[in-house]
Amino acid sequence: MKKISIALSLVFLCSIANAQDVRYQEFDHHVTEIVATVFSFVLVAFFILAVIKRILDYRLKNKVIDKQVTEGMAMSVLGSSDLGESRFLNVKWFAILFGIGVGLLVVKYTQPLGIHSLAIMFLSISLSFLGYHFFLARNRENEKNRL
Repeated sequence: MKKISIALSLVFLCSIANAQDVRYQEFDHHVTEIVATVFSFVLVAFFILAVIKRILDYRLKNKVIDKQVTEGMAMSVLGSSDLGESRFLNVKWFAILFGIGVGLLVVKYTQPLGIHSLAIMFLSISLSFLGYHFFLARNRENEKNRL
């Protein structure tokens, strides 16, 4: 994962850095479209892989239960089945990306860009994390009430 992030960072730095003496040169929008398309594709692929992994884990657990395997053997096959944090991983990423999207939308309509744009982005991302925290708190409360 580190190699991929370093490679992407180098690509972004090389495309942004211009060794010309022009004071202001507009960034090529084709590069932005390509990067956005690749990022969207990777995001969708990770989502699909996460869904497939959950489905296959569910089927494996059902087969282990049907075969009436001993508890020790089941734990060695399935590993630790702590679903506390990983169960809502997709919800967390939805909240983060939704906050970023809302922040970018607000920044677009409050031109010109400046320090207030950075404050808007920080505020929108922090509000998305706050919403995710409230979601987790409500879910934990529902789990306690169910027991």
